[in-house]
Amino acid sequence: MSAQAGVIQKCVWLACLVGLFIPQILSLDCNSLDFHLRRLTWRNLRFLNSMSDSFPVECLRESKAFELPREILLYTQPLKRDIRETFYEISKQAFNIFSHYAFQSIWEDKHLTQIQIGLDQQLQYLEQCLEEEKENENMKEMEKDEGKHPRATVSQLSNLNVKRYFRRIGSFLKDKKFSHCAGEIVRLEIIRCLYYFLRYTAPPRRK
Repeated sequence: MSAQAGVIQKCVWLACLVGLFIPQILSLDCNSLDFHLRRLTWRNLRFLNSMSDSFPVECLRESKAFELPREILLYTQPLKRDIRETFYEISKQAFNIFSHYAFQSIWEDKHLTQIQIGLDQQLQYLEQCLEEEKENENMKEMEKDEGKHPRATVSQLSNLNVKRYFRRIGSFLKDKKFSHCAGEIVRLEIIRCLYYFLRYTAPPRRK
């Protein structure tokens, strides 16, 4: 009976979170994409930071350099759409990682549910707005009769490197059998990715 009550409680918690987040997606304006993404990203960073009180000292010896793709480190403002597309890929891969059943033994269900729903919200919003941007670009380029292949090539190359980056993270987790230390190391790596996005979408400073 107690097990059934636990399942019911978990479902109620999940339903409450979904009910809280989804209306916000439906009401967001793609013209304010960066503003809303920054807000969502800060919230997901809070979720990730709340999953653990501090990084375990004993895990330091297992730390690994996953080699974040160079394009992400060198992004500039003119490539804003590429940044968004790359962030979409990062959000998707991070969602897949935190949805893995093996993490249930590392963190509380409540924390995993929060970050899963938070990342899914990022994905839905990015997908919606990127599709809208793409349609607008296609209309403009049809009028100008100009191709967009150079930009698409940059984006595709970046996303390919992001997938390779996350494959390295996935291999690390499997090699470590999804140990507590491996989970903590990957959690910090995802936090690092999200901070890079915040850096490139920060509004320009007033002079």
